[in-house]
Amino acid sequence: MKYIFTILLSFVTLYSIAQQPYKRTLKLMGSRFDITVVAKDSVEANKHIATAITEITRIEKLISSWDAKSQTSGINLNAGIKPVKVDAELFELIERSIGISKLTDGAFDISYASMDHIWKFDGSMKQMPSPAEITASVEKVGFQNIILNKDNSTVFLRLKGMKIGFGAIGKGYAADKAKDLLISKGVPSGIINASGDMNTWGKQPNGKEWKVAITNPMDKNKVFALLPISNGAVVTSGNYEKYVKLNGKRFSHIIDPRTGYPSSGIISVTVFAPKAELADALATSVFVMGQEAGLDRINQLPQIEYIIIDDKGNIIKSKNIEIDKL
Repeated sequence: MKYIFTILLSFVTLYSIAQQPYKRTLKLMGSRFDITVVAKDSVEANKHIATAITEITRIEKLISSWDAKSQTSGINLNAGIKPVKVDAELFELIERSIGISKLTDGAFDISYASMDHIWKFDGSMKQMPSPAEITASVEKVGFQNIILNKDNSTVFLRLKGMKIGFGAIGKGYAADKAKDLLISKGVPSGIINASGDMNTWGKQPNGKEWKVAITNPMDKNKVFALLPISNGAVVTSGNYEKYVKLNGKRFSHIIDPRTGYPSSGIISVTVFAPKAELADALATSVFVMGQEAGLDRINQLPQIEYIIIDDKGNIIKSKNIEIDKL
C-alpha cells in the first residue's frame, strides 16, 4: 500500500509540473481582456482560450447597447412604447441588477445609460454645470421605471428616451460566464481579467494561490499590495485615472445616477466577492454611496470583503483582509 501511495504521489507531482499557465491578451467588449488558463500544452490552452472568447463575444452580443441588433438595444428602442421579449439570461441579469439597485438605494442603476453626459473628464471642463443642467441630466434615470414581466419574459422601460446599459456590470458578468464554462470543460485553473475585473479559480501549477495586484491610488504606476485570491473575484474602482478638479475639489468620473453629481471623498474601492458581477456592482455602489453608507450595506452581505482608500489616504478594510504593503 505504501508503494502504491508513493507512485500515486509521484504521478500527481509530475502532473502538476506538466501543467503550466498560458495567457492571451486581446480586446473584447471594447476593453482589454487577459485570459489565463492552466493546461498541459499550448494546443489545449488555445482551445480553452478560444472557448472563453466565444462565450464573452456571445455575452457582448446579448447585452451591448451599441449593437443595434442586440436585445438590449431592442429594449431601449421601444422605451415608452411597448415591452420587449428577451431571453431568460438577459431577463435574469436585469432582474439581479434591479435587486442591487434596491440594496444600494439606487446608487447602482443600469438605467444610468439615460444620463446626459454633461461632465467631461478629458481636461476640457473648466466650470461646474448649472444645478438645472445637472437635475435635467438624470430625469430619465430610475430603476423603478424598468418594468419586468416574468411570465412573458418581457422588459419595458416606462419613459420614452430611457435606456439601460451594463457598463458597470457587463464585463464582470462576462468574466463569470467564461469562468463557469471553462470549469465545465475541465480546465483546472485560470484567471479571467476583464480590464481589472478579476475572476479566478483553482491554483497555480506550483500549488500556490493566484495573487492579484491592487493599484496604488496615490501613484497608479505602483502596486499598493499583492493579495491572494482563490475561487473568487476582485474588482477595483478608482478615480486616479479619470477625474476633474473644479473649485479646488476633486470629482470622480463615477456619477451618482440619483443626483447627477460625481462622487467624491473616496479614491479607490476594492471588493472581493464570489462573483465578478456582484463585485463590479458593489465597487461602483460604494464609490457613489460614500464610506459610511457603503460600508453599512456591504457589511450586511456574506462572503464580501473590501478595501477602501479615501481622499486623505486612509485605509478602511474588512477584518478578514490582511495587507502586506509593497
